[in-house]
Amino acid sequence: MPPLRLEFVQSATDLAQLPTSQSEVTVVGRSNVGKSSLLNALGARKRLAHVSNTPGRTRLLNLFEIQGHGTFVDLPGYGFANAPAAMRAGWQAMIEGYLLERENLKMVMVLVDGAVGPTKLDIQMLEWLRAMGLPHSVIATKLDKVKPSKRNIRKKDLATKCQLEEADVIWTSAEKGTGIDRLRGLVVRWLS
Repeated sequence: MPPLRLEFVQSATDLAQLPTSQSEVTVVGRSNVGKSSLLNALGARKRLAHVSNTPGRTRLLNLFEIQGHGTFVDLPGYGFANAPAAMRAGWQAMIEGYLLERENLKMVMVLVDGAVGPTKLDIQMLEWLRAMGLPHSVIATKLDKVKPSKRNIRKKDLATKCQLEEADVIWTSAEKGTGIDRLRGLVVRWLS
């Protein structure tokens, strides 16, 4: 599948500041899980989204247009972030407001660090999405960081902890490009 033609549109602190969208996917995950790296891989562009070694650099709702398909929203990460406590507290309300009120949200991509496995916060996010009835898929990032001899065990363990079948978890590596074509196809399908 060719790279998604992604273009940055705008950042916002509130859902009301975003333009309407006929069809939208979003990405959530803990800080430093690789949201920006994955976005760059989907668009095959190194600097589409800023990649930082410091957790918590995504602090706004960042909207990108996927030409010919819909929009993609990158949300702030949850968990540890190098930001003031008051700012981090505001992110939860911003994220929940977006997820609950965005009318044409087709899929929430929940990124889980494949090398670490789901954290308590990842499990809480999945439980919350299920309780709210929001469509979601688990994307395991950083497959390249998992030793090949440990991958089958890691895949089974991660799926079990997320209460999913192994085949329901989409494994990716933004670094190596693994699973990116498959995820591009899924994003296009979700937006259709």
